[in-house]
Amino acid sequence: MTRTRILLIALLALAGLAGPAAAAPRLVPQGWLGVTADGPFDPGDAAEWDRMARSGVETVRVAFRWYLIEPAKGRLDLARTDRIIAAAARRGIDVLPVIENVPAWAATRPGDLTAAPRDPAALGAFSAALVHRYGLRGSFWRDNPQVPRRPIRAWQVLNEPNIRGFWTEQPPMPAYVAALRGAAAGIRAADPGATIVLAGLTNDSWSALEQIYAAGARGLFDAVAIHPYTRRPVDVLRILRLARGVMAANGDAALPLWVTEFSWPAARGEPGWKYGIEVGERRQPRMLAIALRKLYRARRNLQLERVLWYTWISNEAGGSAFDWSGLRRARPGGTVSAPALKIFREAARRLRGCAGRAGAARCG
Repeated sequence: MTRTRILLIALLALAGLAGPAAAAPRLVPQGWLGVTADGPFDPGDAAEWDRMARSGVETVRVAFRWYLIEPAKGRLDLARTDRIIAAAARRGIDVLPVIENVPAWAATRPGDLTAAPRDPAALGAFSAALVHRYGLRGSFWRDNPQVPRRPIRAWQVLNEPNIRGFWTEQPPMPAYVAALRGAAAGIRAADPGATIVLAGLTNDSWSALEQIYAAGARGLFDAVAIHPYTRRPVDVLRILRLARGVMAANGDAALPLWVTEFSWPAARGEPGWKYGIEVGERRQPRMLAIALRKLYRARRNLQLERVLWYTWISNEAGGSAFDWSGLRRARPGGTVSAPALKIFREAARRLRGCAGRAGAARCG
């Protein structure tokens, strides 16, 4: 064997290209690919958490519901969120909390979970309390030294305020920006280095984003979140480019984009089929594969930092098309894995550099 050939083989090995024994390089940063977990998701189900980790989920987006955590002012019930944080940390999974659902004592309309907080400072105090519990210097990590430290550094403030079902305040954006200002003040006081993620915007998300800027939100968030629900994978990128254009026009070209929800529910012909984005069970995996490939290829140009499928687990008896969006599905007789889970798992392995024997050994 010539010296040149030996050198070439060595260089290929360093590049992860020298054959099946070499580990492929990781293609995306830790946490890039993940899921939202809601619906019938049980934070105490260790087997479900294990399956999530084995499937390559690296970020889990979970609702931290204010009305459940602080049902009375100053009285916090953190048992459920403690379980979520511990379970994720033990499996090396990042958590993106979504702070939402105002309690009656703090709402402009008591009993309406999607109302605005009467005093944005109350949302700020609640947000700060969460950071003090789970953030960089959070008491959770001192109280649970056996849990691997994985402090929460990113917080999403509310969900889809441009949809009446999630934000009943009208006009929506001035009230949302007031709430965001309160939450941002609380989070930054508790952790100046935290990332504040804008509420995920859907439908004409780029228009809603423009309205948020017009209401004075610039400087209150560190990442823009979009929920690009649409019929075609190619239009997912079109929506993100439109949002990116609005950001640039408002002086935020340097901020990253997060996709904190996207999916195609496999609910075509099922009860609740009404959104126009539903597909059949056989087409859902294909749509997921195409979208992930396009999002991966566009990640640098779009400064795309997170991509989260909606949702990890859903209940097919719920009556909404999105009850067929889960990678796992609860149905009579038990919970099953949808065909799309295999596509998600394979994509996650490639993105993490887990392909081949060496990659599998490295990733575990």
